[in-house]
Amino acid sequence: MSMKRAYLVVLTAMALDAAGIGLIMPVLPGLLREVGHVEDIGWIFGAFLAAYAAMQVLFSPLLGALSDRYGRRPVLLLSLAGSMLDYLFMTFAPSLPLLFVGRLIAGLTGASMAVASAYMVDISSEERRARAFGHLSAAFGVGFIAGPVLGGLLGDVWLRAPFLAATGFTGINLVLAFLLLPEPERVGGTGEPLSFNPLAPLRWALTFPALLPLLGAFAVLGLVGEVGGTVWVLYVQDKFRWSLFTVGISLALFGLFHAGAQGFVAGPIAERWGERRALMVAILADSTAYVSIALAWQGWMAFALLPLFCLGGIGAPALQSLLTSRVAADHQGRLQGVLTSMTSLVSVLGPLVIAMLYFRTRMVFPGMVWVAGATLYVLCLPLLLATGSPTAKREAAE
Repeated sequence: MSMKRAYLVVLTAMALDAAGIGLIMPVLPGLLREVGHVEDIGWIFGAFLAAYAAMQVLFSPLLGALSDRYGRRPVLLLSLAGSMLDYLFMTFAPSLPLLFVGRLIAGLTGASMAVASAYMVDISSEERRARAFGHLSAAFGVGFIAGPVLGGLLGDVWLRAPFLAATGFTGINLVLAFLLLPEPERVGGTGEPLSFNPLAPLRWALTFPALLPLLGAFAVLGLVGEVGGTVWVLYVQDKFRWSLFTVGISLALFGLFHAGAQGFVAGPIAERWGERRALMVAILADSTAYVSIALAWQGWMAFALLPLFCLGGIGAPALQSLLTSRVAADHQGRLQGVLTSMTSLVSVLGPLVIAMLYFRTRMVFPGMVWVAGATLYVLCLPLLLATGSPTAKREAAE
């Protein structure tokens, strides 16, 4: 019963955490203009977003390793406490440099996904990990859908009100974790000396041949996943002449379908067919959707393809489950930190490359970026074929 309660608390924490992040997004441009006393915030806005991602790249692996050494619960509590204080700090930050300081701290303390993922590994059986990761991603997705809606409403009242609300959400998160979240049972903390070099966990991961093919596949999936987030709005407006309202409806439906696929489809498929086959289903569905949207000539076709796009979302939980089966229990936090770091790095570099490709090819064939994304999936096939049995690979990684 305590583990079921912990499972629900972690999912609730992820939803609240995502809502807190999403809350501030609608008001960021206006706040940066107000505090920076400038109208053109192009580079400032980009740098503000990149600052968070850069800190995630550097420090998620370190905080994951800390959770291996000192426990999931204390690291998660410290992370949530730091995030709550940081949101409160940004509510009243009077200058642009101080806002940037707050953003850097937010990236540093934002280890909740890595530690929560490691926590899910600790309390889930190996057979049900894909389901657990799917639920975790779905909870984050639901929170991220709801956050911007509430942030937009609050921002109309006071530009900094969403930061105050994010403080409240994170405070609720902290109280729930403190009162209801036990330290999970696991093999025990690693006895290895802890390095505070942010790159040490990544170096550790790259020393294991058992992990390399799957880490490569993880990077490919992350890069392909950035295509839609980068060009969807541009593409449907260029090709189908959609209004902003139609674009908003499509994004809301995508978020709901995606959360549903990860929460209710990823686990059962992985448990019935295995993670590797679930991953292949996801790649096939996503590739078909990418090629189809590239060739579509009417707007209704994009809506019809949304379920197929979202079925591709089951690949990430299945692959994450495969990765955990290659690593010993006392290194799961380190692994999840490395995966979070890789995700953040791809989210920084991927949109730059994808946007460049789109703008260079849209006058000739605007669907080229989608075809390129589908083609990248071909790289996953040899990487997946290079993986052996989980038991042997886990022993190699211990």
